[in-house]
Amino acid sequence: MTVSIILENKGYETVTGRADMKVSEVVQLFAERRIGAVPVLDGLEVVGVMSERDLVYCIAREGEAALSRTVGEVMTAPAITVDKDHSILGALGLMTERRVRHLPVVEDGKLAGFISIGDLVKYRMDRIEADAAAMRDYIAQ
Repeated sequence: MTVSIILENKGYETVTGRADMKVSEVVQLFAERRIGAVPVLDGLEVVGVMSERDLVYCIAREGEAALSRTVGEVMTAPAITVDKDHSILGALGLMTERRVRHLPVVEDGKLAGFISIGDLVKYRMDRIEADAAAMRDYIAQ
């Protein structure tokens, strides 16, 4: 199975940020949308990811002044990305190896979606449950 199935199930809508935004603006997005990260775009190209982790590190270094910095100064860049044909297990492995919890999905160099480790784990759990149900039905016949 590939990342495309995750996007088909969750949808393609993605909240994004720009490198010239203030960190405080992205914090507001996090709170309003109840999200933990945004892909940062320059036009349609993904140039980084701004996450809660980036925010925490910056606040630990700079205190309240971090909120007036730009996203481009704080974000993780370059972004680690996958394409829609990337396997789900491969994406999980990449997240584990690179210690990230969100991956922009790109197609032809443009943002196609944004997935989290929670999206991937949910899909895997749903598949395990479906397989177990199919096995129970098979045995019951």
